[in-house]
Amino acid sequence: MRLGVSLLITIFLLALLACVVLARSSKKDIKGYVAFLVSGMACPVVGNLLLILSTNQLLSTIGCYIYFLGMDIAVFSLLHFTYAYCEMGKPHRAAKWITYGLLLIDLVQYILNPFTGFTFTTEMVLVEGLPYYRVVPLLGQTIHRIVCYGIFFISIVIFFVKTVKASRVYREKYAIILLAMIATGALETYYIFSRQPVDMSMIGFAVFGLLVYFFSLHYRSMKLLDRMLAGIASDMPDALYFFDKSGKCIWTNEPGRNLIGVSQNNYDNVKDNLTFLFGDMDFKSSGWFKRVTLGTGDETMYTHLAMRSVVDEKGQVTGTYLSVRDITEEQREIKREMYNSTHDSLTGFYTKEYLFEQIDQRLRNDHETDYMIGYMEIANLKIINDVFGNRFAELTIKKAADLILEGISKKSMYGKIADDAFGILIDKKDFESKPVDEKLSNLIVSDNGLNHHILINYGVYDISENDEIDVPLFFNSARLATTIIKNNTKYPVAFYDDKLREEIIHNQMISNQVTEAIKTRQIKPYLQPIVDSRGMLVGAEALVRWIHPEEGFMNPSDFIPVFERNGLITNVDRHMWKCACEILADWKSRNIDSFISINISPKDFFFMDVVKELESLVEEYGIKPEKLRIEITETVVANGSINVFEIITKLREYGFIVEMDDFGSGYSSLNLLKDLNFDVIKIDMQFLKDSERNMKAGLIINHIINMAEDLGMETLTEGVETAKQFEKLFAMGCKLYQGYYFSKPVPLSDFEKQWFE
Repeated sequence: MRLGVSLLITIFLLALLACVVLARSSKKDIKGYVAFLVSGMACPVVGNLLLILSTNQLLSTIGCYIYFLGMDIAVFSLLHFTYAYCEMGKPHRAAKWITYGLLLIDLVQYILNPFTGFTFTTEMVLVEGLPYYRVVPLLGQTIHRIVCYGIFFISIVIFFVKTVKASRVYREKYAIILLAMIATGALETYYIFSRQPVDMSMIGFAVFGLLVYFFSLHYRSMKLLDRMLAGIASDMPDALYFFDKSGKCIWTNEPGRNLIGVSQNNYDNVKDNLTFLFGDMDFKSSGWFKRVTLGTGDETMYTHLAMRSVVDEKGQVTGTYLSVRDITEEQREIKREMYNSTHDSLTGFYTKEYLFEQIDQRLRNDHETDYMIGYMEIANLKIINDVFGNRFAELTIKKAADLILEGISKKSMYGKIADDAFGILIDKKDFESKPVDEKLSNLIVSDNGLNHHILINYGVYDISENDEIDVPLFFNSARLATTIIKNNTKYPVAFYDDKLREEIIHNQMISNQVTEAIKTRQIKPYLQPIVDSRGMLVGAEALVRWIHPEEGFMNPSDFIPVFERNGLITNVDRHMWKCACEILADWKSRNIDSFISINISPKDFFFMDVVKELESLVEEYGIKPEKLRIEITETVVANGSINVFEIITKLREYGFIVEMDDFGSGYSSLNLLKDLNFDVIKIDMQFLKDSERNMKAGLIINHIINMAEDLGMETLTEGVETAKQFEKLFAMGCKLYQGYYFSKPVPLSDFEKQWFE
C-alpha cells in the first residue's frame, strides 16, 4: 500500500510541477497567483511523500518539518489566490499583518521544536511489516492547526460569499473551487482524527492544485458562453433567424420578429413571411447573400441578407442562420458622399470636375444641338469677403447662383468651377445677350441693411464649330473673354473670337513687359498744367504715358484698363508717384513753387498701404506733402468697399491736399461732401458740356461751385477745351482749370520750357 500510494502521489507531484511551469507561461493576469498556489500545494505533498517512503526516524522528522511548513506556505498562497481570483483587491493592511504574524509565530515554533519539543514528536509503528514514523501532536501542533485552518476557513468563506452573490452564469467558476477546497479540508480533517498512519489527504491537495490550474487558466463555461451568445444575438440590431438542418425556423430575435410580424415562440410562418418580403431563398444551404430594396421614395429600405452555417465542435453542420441587416443609412451616407463629391456644398451646383465630365459626355452623345460655353465670374469676391465678411461673400455667391437658375433651359448644365466663378453649358438658341447684360448690370446683394452692387463678368464661347471636344479649353476661352470687360458695368458680357484672342495676346504681352518698361523709364509722367483764373500756372497733373520701343507712343486707354484688371496698375502708380516726387524735389532745388497731382487707382487701396507709401516718398525726397496732391476718384469713395474716410483723414493730417476727382461723372452724392473732408473738388467737364444744351445742368454746376466754396473746398474743372467754357466757369466762380485749352499733357522738358522759361 505504501508503495502504491507513494507512486500515485509522485505522479500527482509531477503534474503539479508541470502546472507550475505552464502557469508561468500563461498570458493571463492571474498566472502568478496560480503558480504560487500550485507550488505551495506541492510542498506538503513532498513532505508527506518523504514520510511515507522513509523508514528512518531522522528522514521522517525532516519530512514532517517540510510537511508542516509546506502547509503554512499552502494556506498563505491560497489566501493570496483567493483575493485575486475572487477580485477582492488587496487584503486589508491590518488583516495582512495579522496573517503574517501568525505564520511567523508558527514558523518560529517549528524552528525551536528540536530544542523545546513543544510542537510535535514522532513514534514508530509498523505498517506492512516496516517501520513508519507517524506524528505525535503536542500543544504547538494545535496552534499550527488553528492558524492553518483559520486561514483556510477565511478562503472558504470568501469563495462561498462570491458563489452566492455571483450571477448564475458566473457561479460555476467559484462553486467548483469552493467544493474542491471543502473536500480537501474534509480529507485533511479525517486524517487528523482517524490517526491513520498514511496521510491520503495529500492526494486531495494535489487534485485541488490541478483544479485551480485548470479552472483559473483554461476553463471556459459553455453555459456562460451560450448565454452570452444568446444575449448578443438578442441585442443585435440585425434581424436573425435560426434554422435546423431541415430548414425549420427554431428561433429569431426581436428585430427579426418585428420585421416579418411573428410572435415569440411561434415561428411557423417565418419562412413564408421572409419569402413574401424578400423573394425566394434557400433556407437549407448557406454561404449566399443578396441585397434587397424595399419600398420607394422616402420610405425606401435597403437590406443585406446573408445565410451562414452553424457547426458543432466537430465541424458538423447543425443548422443555418439568416441575418438581415438594415443598410439604409449606410446607402444614404454613400449617396450623400457621392453627392458631396460631385456638388458644391454652398450652391448645390456641380463641382468643376463633375461638370466637365458631364459636359464631355453630353457633347459626345448629342450631335444635334449647338452649344455655347459660359464663364460667369464675380468680380472682386476676395475683396468683398475681406471687407464685408464671409457671410456676405456667401450671400453674393448664392445670389449669382440664383441668377443662373433664373435664365437657363432644361438642356443647360451648370457648376461652380472656382471660388468666384461658375461654368455653364448653354443651348445656343436659348442664349440672348441683351437680357443677360441687363440682369448682370443690376445685381444688388442686401444683408441687414447693407446693399452692395455686385459686378459680374460673363464670358461666352461658341463651340458649335469645334470638331474636337476639349472642355477645359472651352472654358478657358470663355474665361479669357472676361478679361477685356472687367469692371464694365454697362456691358458685362463678352464673346470670345479671333479679334478678342489677338487683343488678349497683346494684353498679355504688354503685361509681361511692364516691369522692364518701368525700369527703363519707357513708362513716364506727362504733365498737364493747372492754372488759376488769371491763366497763371499753379501746378500740374502727372498723367502716365508709355513710349514703347516697338509700338511707339501708346495711348493710356490701350494699357491702363488692362493693368487695372490684372492688378499691375499698382506697380505703375507707385512708379508715377516716385517720378512726381523726383520732379518736385528738382523744382524745390530750383525754387519753383508748383504742385503735382497724382492719381490713386481703386486697387491701390487693397494691395498696398497708400498712406504709408506716400509718407515714405515725401520723406525720402524731402518735399512738402502739400506739393504732392492726391486725387481720389468719386467712384472709389461712393463704392464704400474701403475705409476711405480713415485714409483721407490720415492723408490730410499728414499735410497732403486731397482732391475728389471726377465729381459730377454720374455717381455724385452730396452725402460725400457732407461726410468727407476734401480740400479740392475736381469737376468733370462732361457735366459742363451738357450745360451747353441744358440750362438746368448749368444751374446745378453753379450751385456745386458755390456749395463747395461754402464748405471751404476749392473747385478745379478738368477738360476745359474752349475759351467759351473757361469764361462760363470763371463766371460761375471756379478757381482752378485744367484742359487742352491751356495745354495737352506734355513731357517734362516741354512742360518746363513752356512754363518756366
